[in-house]
Amino acid sequence: MLRPPYVYRWAGLLAVVGLFVGVTAVVLLDEGPATALAAGPVIAVPSVTAVDAAAPVAAPPRADPTLLSVARAHGKVVSLTFDDGPDGRYTPQILRLLAQNHATATFCQIGGQARAQPALVRRVVAAGHRLCNHTITHDEGLGTHTPRVMDQQLRVSRDVLVAAAGGADVDYFRAPGGNWTPTMLRLSAQNCMQPLGWTVDTRDWTRPGSAAIVASVKRQVHPGAIILFHDGGGPRDQTVSAVAQLLPWLRAQGYSFVFPT
Repeated sequence: MLRPPYVYRWAGLLAVVGLFVGVTAVVLLDEGPATALAAGPVIAVPSVTAVDAAAPVAAPPRADPTLLSVARAHGKVVSLTFDDGPDGRYTPQILRLLAQNHATATFCQIGGQARAQPALVRRVVAAGHRLCNHTITHDEGLGTHTPRVMDQQLRVSRDVLVAAAGGADVDYFRAPGGNWTPTMLRLSAQNCMQPLGWTVDTRDWTRPGSAAIVASVKRQVHPGAIILFHDGGGPRDQTVSAVAQLLPWLRAQGYSFVFPT
């Protein structure tokens, strides 16, 4: 039988152990969601659905904060890029033309549209093309925000594209309107998206006529050129007509099609 002093010692030890277990449980249970960013304007962040959460995220390639505006592959090559999609009417037409001419392209897609048409994003990826982040809403003033807000925008729009694509990589980021800032270049690379520019601007978004679009490419194209077209953002029938003429012409001139690297 234990004498009273031992009883007190055991009681004290049990009290300390109980206190430690209780504190540990409180700490573990108290971990809540991260605090929302307070800096900068309020950004509408799309909610994450069960489909989004289940989509696997593949590790993207390394990127550097230098604007890539020329395809550095050897030989007579060009890179085709299409901005502001996906568009339910024009993107499928562009995909058919690319397939018919055995050409590859990079699609710089807007997050809101990609989220609304995930099947079309997956079709782009399944055809062997690459994705480029073009922000959630084509915010041409993105570079005027604080670095924290810019970083949030780039991450959210990238994650929306990855989810819509079923986990495909988003290899590039292109600033809307080409409105780059040093901070935006740095944040793009930090988020594993290569900043992507262009060397041939067809200005097809101004709807100058398919003949003018064709002439602008023929006049400016050179080995390593990155050509800017649009498959969304407005009526793109002129672009579709021009691409139908340009793809076989580029082949006839000895060009092959590569991704920007």
